[in-house]
Amino acid sequence: MLTAVCALLLAAPMAAAAGGPTVKVSESQAGTGGSVAVSGTGWRPHTLLMMLVCGQSSPSRGVIGGTNSCANADGRAVTTDANGSFSKQLPVAEPPVPCPCVVHVATVTGASADADAAFQVAGHPVKALPPASTGGRLSMLTDSRLDGSSGLLTWFGAPPSRTLVFTIGNAGTSPLKDPVFQVGTAHGVFAPEWDEQQWHGTLAPGKKAQVKLPVELSAGAHGDYAVSLRYDGKVLAEQPWGVGRPWGVTLFWLLLCVVVPAAVFRIGMAVVDRVRPPRAGGIRHRGVPLPTVRLPGLRTPEPAPAPATTLPWFTPDTDPGTTAGRLSAPHDDSPTSPTTPTTKGPT
Repeated sequence: MLTAVCALLLAAPMAAAAGGPTVKVSESQAGTGGSVAVSGTGWRPHTLLMMLVCGQSSPSRGVIGGTNSCANADGRAVTTDANGSFSKQLPVAEPPVPCPCVVHVATVTGASADADAAFQVAGHPVKALPPASTGGRLSMLTDSRLDGSSGLLTWFGAPPSRTLVFTIGNAGTSPLKDPVFQVGTAHGVFAPEWDEQQWHGTLAPGKKAQVKLPVELSAGAHGDYAVSLRYDGKVLAEQPWGVGRPWGVTLFWLLLCVVVPAAVFRIGMAVVDRVRPPRAGGIRHRGVPLPTVRLPGLRTPEPAPAPATTLPWFTPDTDPGTTAGRLSAPHDDSPTSPTTPTTKGPT
């Protein structure tokens, strides 16, 4: 008996979850500045959700322009209880695009799930929704893949980009014209952010075609990402995407931290050398020779005398500058007197 009661208690939330998550609002219309009570059931237990007021949306088609069509600044987060239910007040704010509007609730962590409830923002402009793709029944024929690679600019922080490639077929009985896909990118455990992209072409019944949709992340993005493809509210494919860290940006900042202080130091030393006055006996960094240091007790050897130069017309013996030249011509050092004539006597 106890086992049967436990089975019934566990079956109730499972049945609600099997029917999909639902969202209800306390009022169908409210003005900016007010609030509306939002409640939901059928969600996963203890799951973080985000509530937003979005424009150009409908419960049947979802948020056509993705979260770019929502008042993201006025959103509110809520966590479901053990039964997968929640209830919280949401401030009413005007979305960046015209109505029809909805209260959009989506998971933030874990598997992707969302639900919408029709809501009208009083006084906000209203514009008809773009025509939906009609005719045919789209089906995925091959697994999707991400083509492309990161270049040098991505290593320096440029936005990483890839191309989502997949093949679709028309399993219906009427042509499929210009189908509109939603491409979502999710980082880690967060829910994907959807971007609407239209494939231009007509697919006849029983035919297939290859579709290529661009996918781009924000500048400097790195880590584990997941790319999802959704059509007509149904997720068709998911692809993991590991984005490397932009090490070029880290290298740039490291070099900047080394080069700038070194340049400032050199400029500062140049300014100090230019404005500082010279000091007696001091040493300046530039333009002043270093003084000569003499050790006590040591004498500087005298330079050797240069050899005498002999003129070519003098021999060593006749060179008047030598001792031999001076001694080669002796003379009488006795005093001289005038010559007196000799008188002869008579013979």
